[in-house]
Amino acid sequence: MTAPARALSTLAFATLVTIALMMAANHVAARLAFDSGADVMTAVAVRSGVTGLATALLLVVQGVSLALNARQWRALLAIGLLIGVQSLWLYSAVARLPVALALLAFNTYPLCTALWARVLVGQRLEPRLLLAMGLLLAGLALALDVLGASSGLGLAGQWRRIGAGVAFALGAALTFGLALVLTQHGAGDVDGRLRTCVSMGVAAVVALLVVASRGGFHWPGSASGWWGLALLTLLYGSGITILLTVLPRLGVVGNTAIMNVEPVFALALAWVILGQTIAPVQVAGALIVVGSVLWLGLRRR
Repeated sequence: MTAPARALSTLAFATLVTIALMMAANHVAARLAFDSGADVMTAVAVRSGVTGLATALLLVVQGVSLALNARQWRALLAIGLLIGVQSLWLYSAVARLPVALALLAFNTYPLCTALWARVLVGQRLEPRLLLAMGLLLAGLALALDVLGASSGLGLAGQWRRIGAGVAFALGAALTFGLALVLTQHGAGDVDGRLRTCVSMGVAAVVALLVVASRGGFHWPGSASGWWGLALLTLLYGSGITILLTVLPRLGVVGNTAIMNVEPVFALALAWVILGQTIAPVQVAGALIVVGSVLWLGLRRR
């Protein structure tokens, strides 16, 4: 059983919130690329490949040791495969749903992280964390309009419209939660740059194999789409590198929930950039998520 995570400093809390903002902007940029003709696997291959190459260059320039034992290699390969699958499923959700709703569904991953940590390493769940996660789920239910009241479609009609996207987002949450637990408990002692390089390299290989099986890359057809592809690569590469470096030091259970503010950032950015809007009750659900996040982020133990 592992020790509970330490209380966060202001800098650590701000770092996690900044990562959430970068990830939200990455998904809005992805939607620009998708709307311009790029497909999901092209985006995953480009962002993972560029991030892997950039971190490999850092390893060489900074002289980071590449020595890993068998356990660490197994963990990194598994993490890379999981991130590759998570990337495919999450971008598939973003392509089918308003960006904020896709991310709200995906941001159940703190629940998944806590569950995987409990199952795999026997980590105890804090009562306060469980309560906050209950509030998160209630907020997500409102934001997704799970009963179809705001859309006027009813339960069946609403789920015909959002079901596939939500399923992809929840699948991405499960795989990402497992990747975070493996990062802390299987590769937490590996340098963050090396961890990112190997993980992104594996994810890129997975994406390239799928791209090849589907007849090659599908590139954006407009300048805005190319900007979207470039920005999603830059934002994701920077965000995931920082995340995989700092989060194992803070503890993945509980602290991952702080990043649930990501869909709220996405809501604002998608409204400004993409013109996407959601109903007032869905905004209320997003605010419940934010309140729960702040409560977790400011907790003291």
